[in-house]
Amino acid sequence: MSDDPVTAQRLKNGLPVFVALASFLLVVAVMAALYFGRDILVPVTLAILLSFVLVPAVRLLGHIRVPRVPAVLLVVVVVFGALFGIGTLIAREGGQLVSDLPRYSLVMQDKIKSLRGATADTGTLSRIVDVFQDLSATLSPPPPPELKGDPGTAGHPLTVEIRAARAGFVENLQTFAGPILHPLATTGLILIFTIFILLQREDLRNRMIRLAGGSGDLRRTTAAIDDAARRLSRFFLAQLALNVAFGVVIGVGLWLIGVPSPTLFGVLAAILRFVPYIGAAISALLPLVLAASVDPGWTMVIATAALFLVVEPIAGHVIEPLLYGHSTGLSPIAVILSATIWTFLWGPIGLVLATPLTVCLVVLGRHVDRLWYLDVLLGDQPALDPPEIFYQRMLANDPAEAIDQGRQFLKERALVTYYDEVVLAGLRLAQEDLSRGTLDRERQGEVGAAIRTVVARLGTMPVARRPGRGKARTGSSEAAAAVAAAGPDRKVAAVVLKPSDLAPAWRGAVPVLCVSSRGPFDEAATLMLSQTLDRHGLRSEVIAMSAIRAGARPKDVGSLAMICFSYLEPVSLSQIRFTVRQARAAVPGVSVLVGFWGERDPATLDRLRRATSADFLVTTLNDAIENAIAVSRMPAAAPAHPAARSEPRLPQAAE
Repeated sequence: MSDDPVTAQRLKNGLPVFVALASFLLVVAVMAALYFGRDILVPVTLAILLSFVLVPAVRLLGHIRVPRVPAVLLVVVVVFGALFGIGTLIAREGGQLVSDLPRYSLVMQDKIKSLRGATADTGTLSRIVDVFQDLSATLSPPPPPELKGDPGTAGHPLTVEIRAARAGFVENLQTFAGPILHPLATTGLILIFTIFILLQREDLRNRMIRLAGGSGDLRRTTAAIDDAARRLSRFFLAQLALNVAFGVVIGVGLWLIGVPSPTLFGVLAAILRFVPYIGAAISALLPLVLAASVDPGWTMVIATAALFLVVEPIAGHVIEPLLYGHSTGLSPIAVILSATIWTFLWGPIGLVLATPLTVCLVVLGRHVDRLWYLDVLLGDQPALDPPEIFYQRMLANDPAEAIDQGRQFLKERALVTYYDEVVLAGLRLAQEDLSRGTLDRERQGEVGAAIRTVVARLGTMPVARRPGRGKARTGSSEAAAAVAAAGPDRKVAAVVLKPSDLAPAWRGAVPVLCVSSRGPFDEAATLMLSQTLDRHGLRSEVIAMSAIRAGARPKDVGSLAMICFSYLEPVSLSQIRFTVRQARAAVPGVSVLVGFWGERDPATLDRLRRATSADFLVTTLNDAIENAIAVSRMPAAAPAHPAARSEPRLPQAAE
């Protein structure tokens, strides 16, 4: 049956459906296991995350010759003792706050009455106050009815009390001991798992290495796992320290303002800040309500709101980037989605653990090849390379977004670097699709026009004063990824020639002629070459090869010192040699540069370099600019061929 071509074709066509169905069933099975196994998985997960935080302390004790077992036990006892103390403090402060609530409610009722009187003529505010009053009346217990006369007489209701059957010893034990035993059992599991994880850290690491990469590439897998563990440990420790400091500042600030139970609210602020985006806002609600209930005026409310509005931006936008970067490495959508899913699976504890758990998944996706899709789905790094993003924008006929990305790139790097590393690479992708026949003529025209629009707009951008120096100021992850992938600018990118720096033959009106080949994308590459030449002080003119063959001529042939031929699509060597000979015959003494923007194979380039009779053969715009600047500064009698000249001495950049 398997040899039947019809059956084989049907199986091949139906394979994606089976794969999608299997993936869906796998996701459902994993989520069901996480949901129904939460009583065991939550303590294990908390123990794993806690071990990342405690590993540095255990290692520190190991450096001072403390044996492994005593070091682990000492660290765990200290940490769990501190947690127990915090829990006791929360219970005590919470009990005190609950006992004081009736006294605070009187101030709140007076404030609501004053608001109602002040907003009597304002319909919307009056309705809001009515809603709060109705809510307060609903939550308040009704007063007991007053009975007059003898019970049981006509016209008077009888009080009837219904009592449940007396519960047995087991039911009473479950009722009173259950709420106490369950947290104790969970804490005990976390304690046991944390101790064994810290004691068996190396063994667990080896098992993870076996699962991740096996023994095929032991060195690479070991380095990846160790790097992931160090990164996670630093991240969780930094996040814990930042959130604890945030809670301390909030608690001290509330104490200075005079809000009751500042310690309780400081601890809650530290815990809730683990919740992404909304944690700090949630931690501010109860102190604001309590401040409104305590203070007859509004001074305490305003001071409390100002405290959170000042401290949270400083912690999130100043201190957090200094500790562990500008973000957690997660995309905003991934953070919200993970918070929703983990809350559904594990409740409030899942909301607190959502970001740390998702960070673990992203780190695994970046270091374990089999889990690469986790980084793509959840990480904040672009899923496509910068040239692929550029080419995709051209295919979507959206040059505006590419222009915006290029503008952000130019804040940090030179234009020639962006052209070489992003635009030319995107042009090569377009040329590959053209060679495979996947781009029809209409789409070729659209892509070519979009690229020319991008080049024309970027050519008008001002030159950065000192590109590539200082901290990154890019405003998007795609632009930042492009800057990181491009690397630093080459030295030639900062060179700007003045007329006095040029040799006499290069001081004409237009010393450089850029000739584009016949391909649909060659014109864009030639425009980039001309732009970069102009930016470096070498005036140029662009003309198409088809226009030359039709009889068109440059504006001033006599002022030409160099002719640059631009090729993106494959061409024959005989055609190149013929074109170079024609150029030399038309303009005696001219230097000839040939740019093969689509060729990167070293062997092919070496063969082309030997076969062609051009003075320079380059594959990047940086190389073209470097050779043009070098020959433009030479004396007129000096040889121009690279084999006959020494390394050029580049002038300093113009300020």
